[in-house]
Amino acid sequence: MTGPTLRGLAVLPGVLALAGCAHQVASAVAPAAPGFVLGVWHGFIFPVAWVLSLLVPDIAVYAVPNNGGWYDFGYFLGIVFLGVGANRTRTVYVTRVVRR
Repeated sequence: MTGPTLRGLAVLPGVLALAGCAHQVASAVAPAAPGFVLGVWHGFIFPVAWVLSLLVPDIAVYAVPNNGGWYDFGYFLGIVFLGVGANRTRTVYVTRVVRR
């Protein structure tokens, strides 16, 4: 690797660590901001909201402002367990017949 590329890779963990420290300013949160339950709902309807957000400028996939961590947690649960992340797998059994 060259010098600038190696330096860029060395800086990347620091930048990601600083990005992890970002938080929402309390004054930006509305009193009736969406919480955990609406986060779950928004995560569940994410695929539909995403497609509609491409077509309609007034639709967003994420509620801003929201009440922070609980909304994010609900959004995560909605996507992973109820929405697109819910993977209904099937068990496939393969039997081999050995012929002699």
